[in-house]
Amino acid sequence: MLQVLQDPIGIPSCFSGTSDQDYSTTVTKSGQTLFMSVYKTTINGNSRYITITWFKHLLLHGLSVSIDGLEANDPDFTCKIELKPWCFWRKQGSKRFNIDGTSLNVFWDLKGAKFQGETEPISEYYVAVVCDQEVVLLLGDLKKDAYRKTGCRPALVDPILVSRKEHIFGKKKFVTKMKFHEKGRFHDLSIECKNRSGVDGVAPAMEIRIDGHLMINVKHLQWKFRGNESIYFSKVKIEVYWDVHDWLFSPGLRHALFIFKLSVPVTSPVISGPSSPLSSLSSGSADALDSSGLHEFGLFLYAWKVE
Repeated sequence: MLQVLQDPIGIPSCFSGTSDQDYSTTVTKSGQTLFMSVYKTTINGNSRYITITWFKHLLLHGLSVSIDGLEANDPDFTCKIELKPWCFWRKQGSKRFNIDGTSLNVFWDLKGAKFQGETEPISEYYVAVVCDQEVVLLLGDLKKDAYRKTGCRPALVDPILVSRKEHIFGKKKFVTKMKFHEKGRFHDLSIECKNRSGVDGVAPAMEIRIDGHLMINVKHLQWKFRGNESIYFSKVKIEVYWDVHDWLFSPGLRHALFIFKLSVPVTSPVISGPSSPLSSLSSGSADALDSSGLHEFGLFLYAWKVE
């Protein structure tokens, strides 16, 4: 089980270039929230990984776009965009760069982006990566504006959302959003740590919910601080791993690690856990998965417990 948690999913080097310890130090010292999404794209006929990182702390808010090199030892290229409240011009623009002899452009329009308290925008924005008159990656809901601004055509091969890494803070409840693939809708994900009274006194417990439906209920968490369970939601099999040891037994600010590994859709899902009402949700395809979405996705969630 320990080996699974340490290296649960084969992920590209651009995602794991910085160690977890380095990220932990950065996050705790700056109070910075961090969301990293890795996409597999095709650039000039080659498979390349693009990492989009949204970050926020104090008055600084922004994102970076990183593209990995063709070879394992090739350096990554990173384009950083800072959104300072007093610097409006940076909220819209473009940057040109060359990587491995290929010319690429990053276009963005965040001047009207709605964040609603989130680090990552909810709507009214776009971020586009362009190569050879082709938009190889396009994020946001202002797609028409992006194509008009870049003057380029959509990619012949759709990018694939490979993995996502998040650092979030909370006391007993941790809430974020997840989606099973880039064209799917967002689902609400919540993890709550509870203290329950019983014959043996107060025993910690943990509940994991998706869209408000109870998917995993772990009792006697002090004995089950590491574990895994398979669940099914919206015709997708999800392997859930957790390690909350430091929540329970380490003093100071510590994080728990949750991994949600999504597999290919199943034809006859079986709903796990005590949430039988999910059968009505799973009978349909809430995310309209088709053959183009048959890939695995991994969400790495670092939940920092603040006392």
